[in-house]
Amino acid sequence: MQDRIQKITDTLDKNKAESIEVFDLRGKNYIVDYAIIASSLGQKHTTALLDHLKSELKPQEHFNNVEESGDWVVVDLGDILIHIMTAEYRIKYDMESFLGELGSH
Repeated sequence: MQDRIQKITDTLDKNKAESIEVFDLRGKNYIVDYAIIASSLGQKHTTALLDHLKSELKPQEHFNNVEESGDWVVVDLGDILIHIMTAEYRIKYDMESFLGELGSH
């Protein structure tokens, strides 16, 4: 699992994602074991980061669902959720507080 997390965070980092955080939610009665949040530099960067994840992680990872809004992308890998959002959306929706209350990061 840690290898998978590392590959995801490395892919985000090398493609200029900012403020990457990993939340360990095992045993917290949440829908996934881990959540990863990263900030993009804007809508085009959000989409580009998703494309980088797809090219770096497939075929090893199965993308169960991907929801895109331009400002926010959610990737469901089954046991890992990846949130990529613009800085404005990250502040607005404050996922860190929500996830932080569930588990440590």
